[in-house]
Amino acid sequence: MSEHPRASESEYPAQRDSVRDAPVDGRGFLEQLPKWLIVIPLLVHWLLMSLRYRSAMLPSVANPAITSGGLVGEGKTEYFASMGALARAATASNGSFIVLPETAMREAVACMATAGIAFPIIAKPDIGWCGFGVRRIDDLSGLADYLAAFPVGERVVLQAYVHDACEAGIFYVRRPGENRGWILGLALRVFPQITGDGLSSIAQLIARDPRLSRLTADGLHRVEHDERRVLGDGEVLRLSTIGSTRVGGLYRDGSAFITPQLVAAIDAIAQDMQEFHFGRFDVRYASGEALAAGKGFTIIEVNGAGSEAIEAWDPGFSAGAAFARILRKQSLLFEIASANRRRGFRPIRFRELARLHLRQQQLIPRYPPSN
Repeated sequence: MSEHPRASESEYPAQRDSVRDAPVDGRGFLEQLPKWLIVIPLLVHWLLMSLRYRSAMLPSVANPAITSGGLVGEGKTEYFASMGALARAATASNGSFIVLPETAMREAVACMATAGIAFPIIAKPDIGWCGFGVRRIDDLSGLADYLAAFPVGERVVLQAYVHDACEAGIFYVRRPGENRGWILGLALRVFPQITGDGLSSIAQLIARDPRLSRLTADGLHRVEHDERRVLGDGEVLRLSTIGSTRVGGLYRDGSAFITPQLVAAIDAIAQDMQEFHFGRFDVRYASGEALAAGKGFTIIEVNGAGSEAIEAWDPGFSAGAAFARILRKQSLLFEIASANRRRGFRPIRFRELARLHLRQQQLIPRYPPSN
């Protein structure tokens, strides 16, 4: 852990709204299983769908304007570039550039000016996964450090930091040719956080929470708080910019917030994107009430055909309920891609998908640590 102090709680707020009843140390059924065991039923189902639709690569045309339909290896900027004015207005301002040692800082300053963003910002890889390489940056020095550690010749995204404390993943589906889409699922992210007792240090509080053992387990995440600091009794401290389960985040089912107003708002945004039919909008929002009303949220990222139905990781779901959600998502993925194939779009070859996957996996350990 770094001994450099992090921003204050008011600048980097703990999450309280919408998930106040969620036990941060709770583990859902899926989280307790080895990853290989989770993959088996998904792979069997994928093979069955492949036989039914006569193509294992069919989902690569679920979103025809995006590389591999968003299954793997696509860039975040592809989704941003496909947006019309309405969708862009709902998205955190951003820009991107290719990182080269001799021009990186000059490009970064110009990128921020063009995008109209100021510190703090979010820096992240264009080709990413599970929050790897995503870092909040508060000043030019931090930006210089990040770019110096970034893979040369790869694209980086700089985005306005959204101060709203709450985050959700909204899974959207629209069949080709239909006028309206719908929200298949909504997941609330609980960020890794600790609550002080007035006696224990940050390091001691982290050590007591089994979930938080993941914070630095893979070596690709950095906690930027002074571990010696003692939190006041009842003081809540958020430990990470990202809410992925890989760093101890928790996903909860947020279907109670799916309303006609939110569906209409997300549908309008999705239809303002080129050929976007299937995927997840990751949004920051100020309150559950505003989210349910279809306003008060900001898109920070879009994911396509490879998106997970992350609400299935809610500890409240049984094994059957969790897998039912995931398999329902896969069935719809094939159905929508099949409709796009009938419209003339052709799936990519397995060799190309494997190349995209390999490149993404090779890049991930080369990114600067997330925070």
